[in-house]
Amino acid sequence: MAFLVGLVSSMAQAEEVGERWGTADRERDFYRVVELPIPKDLVIEAGAFTTLPDGGVAVGTRRGEVYFISGADEAKPQPEYQLFASGLDEIFGLAWKDGALYVTQSCELTRVTDADADGRADHFDVVSDAWGYGTYHEYAFGSKFDPQGNLYVALGLSNSYDSFQLFRGWVMKVTPDGKSIPIASGLRSPGGIGYNEEGALFYIESQGPWNSSCSLKAVKEGGFMGHPASYNWYDFASNMGKAPALPRSGSRVLEEKRLIPQLEPYAVIFPYIRMGRSVTGFTLNQTKGKFGPFENQMFMGDYTLSLVMRATTEQVNGVWQGACYPFREGLSTGILNVQFTPEGRLLCGGTNRGWPVRGLKPFALERLDWTGRMPFEIERITITPKGFHLAFTKAVDAQTGNDPASYALSTFTHEYHAGYGGPEIDVTAPKVLAARLSEDGMTADLELDLLRKGHVHAFDLAALRSRDHDELLHRHAYYTVNEVPKEPSGSVKPR
Repeated sequence: MAFLVGLVSSMAQAEEVGERWGTADRERDFYRVVELPIPKDLVIEAGAFTTLPDGGVAVGTRRGEVYFISGADEAKPQPEYQLFASGLDEIFGLAWKDGALYVTQSCELTRVTDADADGRADHFDVVSDAWGYGTYHEYAFGSKFDPQGNLYVALGLSNSYDSFQLFRGWVMKVTPDGKSIPIASGLRSPGGIGYNEEGALFYIESQGPWNSSCSLKAVKEGGFMGHPASYNWYDFASNMGKAPALPRSGSRVLEEKRLIPQLEPYAVIFPYIRMGRSVTGFTLNQTKGKFGPFENQMFMGDYTLSLVMRATTEQVNGVWQGACYPFREGLSTGILNVQFTPEGRLLCGGTNRGWPVRGLKPFALERLDWTGRMPFEIERITITPKGFHLAFTKAVDAQTGNDPASYALSTFTHEYHAGYGGPEIDVTAPKVLAARLSEDGMTADLELDLLRKGHVHAFDLAALRSRDHDELLHRHAYYTVNEVPKEPSGSVKPR
């Protein structure tokens, strides 16, 4: 997160930012914001969620407490909160397995159990404390379990530029038998870690040094995520070999990738301000249609702008890349994490503590509920050898859908450098040579004069209309191109 020191008036921030996408009034027709009331004597600054076997939800807070919530899925929720555990620290990961809650806190991964079944935790066992912890900036974000029973922990640096404690700026793999294995370096300030629809591991990175915008990055064992401050711990990670070469400040990430094989490029870049300022935890939609037309897509919050976005990923020539899309703004506080409930609603929570936030409440729990109405949206963008394949949630009318002028594109990239953040540079305007709408109107194939590797391709589809004359709910989308598939395309298929 691009954290700022000190509190700023939430009201002033809201007036400064204004409505980000200008679509909040229309969004509520399709996805309602439903408040989960919190008792006046509770402060729940939600940093992590997980579902429980009984259909309830566990929430971990920045104050180190875990509450079990029942009734979170009711149509008009009046949830009950049961304190399960306290005395922990800055919880940013929860996972349930075999009767135990696995809690990722800044200092360790802890297995928490209720041995006497009285509803309160009484055993706190260290699963891993294989990393150092010394300052407020050194957050730890935990994943859910993978199919092999591993958990992953993404560790923030000691500050934006330095790693003073062991393995700060690394991803740790914690195996079922308790081994802690460092698998990737180069993180700056993660906001969440988890999996895409194919089970590949990703984490959210924050705008800052060596990161001109927030991004979603793929995590591979042996990988380097881009920030060299954590190179000092390679001597403690014998499985990782020698530290990679230092990246050149002022270059481009794909240029450095050619020189540094371990470097993982940004899979999805979230254009700064337009698509968030401090992107946070994410979850995968596998609700089987209960949340509308976006199955197998990632949903993530943004802290500063108090909104939710979505993202899709695909692997092209062995490299991950994909797109991000606006989804829902107007939430009440800074969003730190999101989680689907058993009934397919999106639970959102967070706080405004410490940094400026657009939402007006100091903390909140809210739910996004699909109303059952189908929005006209860009469902997913994938790349083809000559352009892009676009899928929609409703049929596009033939007149606008087959007109290349309906598809406005621009591209940009960022400087890959040691400075904090950075502007959009090397802007271009690709020409759409052809647009071919499918017979059913649900997909369109675009042919461009050129696809630019290393560039975000920004779509503005304001001119499109559906067959029932709707305009798109969100006209913008942003696809990050790292690779272009070869012809014939074996790795990318129209969806």
